[in-house]
Amino acid sequence: MKSATAPPRPLAAPLITVPPTAPRLPTPQPIATLPLSLYIHIPWCESKCPYCDFNSHTTRDALPEDDYVTALLSDLDDERHRAAGRPLCSIFIGGGTPSLFSAQAIGRLLEAVAKCLHCPPEMEITLEANPASAEQRRFAGYRAAGVNRLSLGIQSFDTAALTALGRRHNAAQAHSAVRAASAAGFQRLNLDLMHGLPAQPPTAALASLRTALAAAPEHISWYQLTLEPGTAFHHRPPPLPNDDQIAEVQEEGEALLAAAGLHRYETSAFAQPGGEAQHNLNYWHFGDYLGIGVGAHGKSSERGVVRRSEKLPHPADYLRLYATAGRSQRGREWTPATADLPLEYLMNALRLRAGVAATQFTERTGLPLSYIAPTLAQARADGLLGTNPQRLVATALGYRHLNTVLNRFC
Repeated sequence: MKSATAPPRPLAAPLITVPPTAPRLPTPQPIATLPLSLYIHIPWCESKCPYCDFNSHTTRDALPEDDYVTALLSDLDDERHRAAGRPLCSIFIGGGTPSLFSAQAIGRLLEAVAKCLHCPPEMEITLEANPASAEQRRFAGYRAAGVNRLSLGIQSFDTAALTALGRRHNAAQAHSAVRAASAAGFQRLNLDLMHGLPAQPPTAALASLRTALAAAPEHISWYQLTLEPGTAFHHRPPPLPNDDQIAEVQEEGEALLAAAGLHRYETSAFAQPGGEAQHNLNYWHFGDYLGIGVGAHGKSSERGVVRRSEKLPHPADYLRLYATAGRSQRGREWTPATADLPLEYLMNALRLRAGVAATQFTERTGLPLSYIAPTLAQARADGLLGTNPQRLVATALGYRHLNTVLNRFC
């Protein structure tokens, strides 16, 4: 199940080459105490979607719920020192397909997290779920276990489009899942929806969006299908709409979302006022997050230095090593190069439609804003960034060509 809400992937290796004329790399200053989230990855799916490049795995065996939750809690025990007494601002259980796990397993997990970390009662706790009928029956149990926000991987309300995407549910189940989420008491509901699907005309894409809006969710993640390297669609590309059709859908779709009262606060996220995904916002503001589970990424600011982590990518290795190995064998950690930090920060912050306060750059990277001042000035002069020196925000032109903006910081 692909979602728009998994942790942003850090740079795997230094991508920025500082030219000879660039300012001398400063020594990063201590970073302020940042908000903290928890990401929990459940990697199993019933089948691998041909467009999905997330860390997901299929299995014909029974899912090892108890063993995996036990491993997750051991993983969390190793990570808890990074919290340094901070309360969590959100929990996100992603995948894979977390709704393949029982409500009892999710309840056991959340109960243990609450004993290990400071979890404010109003904290957002999101779980990704598929619309399949068997999983819908668990929704009430998830709500009782403490999940207060559900993210449904609808993708389309058209059965033919769902078949083309390799999804296991149909349009009727998509409609039923939305009703089941409401009946289970989920007032906070996100619908994942895609456009630019194989052979999908603009009318069909917009019809699916209108159907989603008719359900009046507080949040819609609406994004274009992309052919990611390593996926089945990348190896055998399906026929996709052309650029003009994509532009038509994007323009008309944004108008429909706005008319329904959902404002665009991030590249592919639209929400009613107050309905923004708090977990996502922490990513885009370059906050800290603990990552536990197969292949989970984490980011922390320890002793004033940004640290990255990544857990073992395969379920069998993760389960085996958490049962038998020492801490040093449970994944990898690294410190991003100082020269990489501007791009790592901006590729998150500039996704926000309203941008961020310029002072946040230093607060969250430890670098002075003067380090990127020449590039900022040129981007502003070219109409790609707003001219207010107190904010870092893309203009309408810059937002449409965000990769071009970000490439200037490489």
